[in-house]
Amino acid sequence: MPLVDPVTNSAAGGEDKTQVWMSKLAGKKIGDSSDETTFAKQDLPEEHRIIEPGSMVTKDFKENSISPGSKSKVKSSVQRAIRTQLVNTYPLLAPHIDEIIPKKEQLDAMKIPERVTLYLIGPTPLFFQHMTDALLPHLKLVHRFPTCFPSLRIDRGAIRFVLSGATLMAPGLTSTGGRLPNGNKEEEGVYGETGEGEGWYGGRELETGEPVVICAEGKEEACAVGLLSMGTKDVKDKGKGPVVEDAHYLGDGLWRLSTD
Repeated sequence: MPLVDPVTNSAAGGEDKTQVWMSKLAGKKIGDSSDETTFAKQDLPEEHRIIEPGSMVTKDFKENSISPGSKSKVKSSVQRAIRTQLVNTYPLLAPHIDEIIPKKEQLDAMKIPERVTLYLIGPTPLFFQHMTDALLPHLKLVHRFPTCFPSLRIDRGAIRFVLSGATLMAPGLTSTGGRLPNGNKEEEGVYGETGEGEGWYGGRELETGEPVVICAEGKEEACAVGLLSMGTKDVKDKGKGPVVEDAHYLGDGLWRLSTD
């Protein structure tokens, strides 16, 4: 499908022409070698960023850019409470907690938009929290300790949607390439593939509101982190509906935030 020409598709009545054709471009693909590719590389305005032929043509939304806020030192009593909360929420982090938040290191807090607090040691982002919600791991921490967090796996087809900030829907998990827990409470501490060819990802079912890491079929590193808006048993039973909304994902503002 050819990309929209901003001249021939201009709006009438004084409406912002750029906004009209930009919205029509959203989600279109460019080929490996085509006139559309040439158009995308030469004629799109600066508001758009081109990734690679075959990738999504997307608007570089302002929400994908976060300005760093001022840092404040976390009180030692609060820092101890955060360490305890992390171990309670993510028990498999217990052996690593002194490495993540050393007792003698200063934990800092940075306020960022949408009432979110980012916790750091020096320039290293660790966890973030929306108001009083659960502490969620920054993806850079997940990549350091990939087996310590409850996780699900999406199929290949869902990857581009998750990485564009879209809500993760159930079909991305229930398809052949997706993975969900097997429901075995005895495997509560098991995250990731439970066995070659078994088709499951971890043991116990995860409940609505629990933190979850999103892995992807064919990829080594996790691509998103968020809170479940639907429990995994319901995902298997219903097979449709939103599962994770407003996730932190690779390439978003939080990932690209300068913390130096």
